Amino acid sequence: MIKKNKIAIVGAGFVGSSAAFALMSKGTAREIVLIDVNEQRAQGEAMDLAHGLPYAGHMVIRSGHYEDAADAGLIIITAGASQKPGQTRLDLIKTNAKIMTGIVQEIVKVGFEGMLLIVSNPVDVLTHVALKVSGYPKSRVFGSGTVLDTARLKYLLSKKLAVDTRNIHAVILGEHGDSELCPWSFANISGVPIEDFEETRGIHDHEALHEEIIDDVRNSAYAIIERKGATYYGIAFSIARIVECILKNEHTMLPISVELEGEYGFEGLALSVPAILGEEGVETVLEVPLSAKEKREIKSSASALKEVISQLEI
Repeated sequence: MIKKNKIAIVGAGFVGSSAAFALMSKGTAREIVLIDVNEQRAQGEAMDLAHGLPYAGHMVIRSGHYEDAADAGLIIITAGASQKPGQTRLDLIKTNAKIMTGIVQEIVKVGFEGMLLIVSNPVDVLTHVALKVSGYPKSRVFGSGTVLDTARLKYLLSKKLAVDTRNIHAVILGEHGDSELCPWSFANISGVPIEDFEETRGIHDHEALHEEIIDDVRNSAYAIIERKGATYYGIAFSIARIVECILKNEHTMLPISVELEGEYGFEGLALSVPAILGEEGVETVLEVPLSAKEKREIKSSASALKEVISQLEI
């Protein structure tokens, strides 16, 4: 029997342990199981986190094995080789595709019937790999996509425009990586077209501002990795937000990585696009209106991912 409030995290490194901390801080789950090829690392992280439980609320945090995740409602996969300075997310693909295949095979073997949230990079390609290897419905296999990128976008816009991030309605689409894009054509601040709002702040060169913002979003991970070696806090809170949408059955739109079957004119790949997420997983993929330029950009992003997928043996 599936325990919807039980979550397993495969990968107890920086991202996985930070995700567990974020989930614990929000009191999102009733039980969290950490699984890692380095069992002592998983045990140590679980012990360290558990010592904060007296101040965090009632839940169980422990280490375990794949068998311990069989009845979980959700498994979050963060395991994989990490991105090194000067390395793109797509450079990681061959190594991490093999790692993902092995992990998903183990998950299937224990009879898991819940949902898979893929976080390992490159997330769009690995979401496609996990879907094909698992044989699960696409509603149950999805990636963190550009949820973090969208948070970065909103943060940067809020600083430039002096407005609350909660009033900013804009998303990042496409590959979670160098070819991602922001469809500025429907971005708005509480219903006000973004360029109209920019005018109220004395900003008239909209294209220059948008190019600056999207460049900063695309390069955020590189900038952080160059300074501290890895990124994990931002993605941890992004994971927690995704999990919250599922466990609370919010039917919330998030730009997650989902397998496309004709949406946006693409199929045979997973791409980060807006989708409605609830307790049953992905409910609906939304096709937002794009300008001619944005259609070309998302096509270029999808083509780059298709090229990588074509080189894999799945």
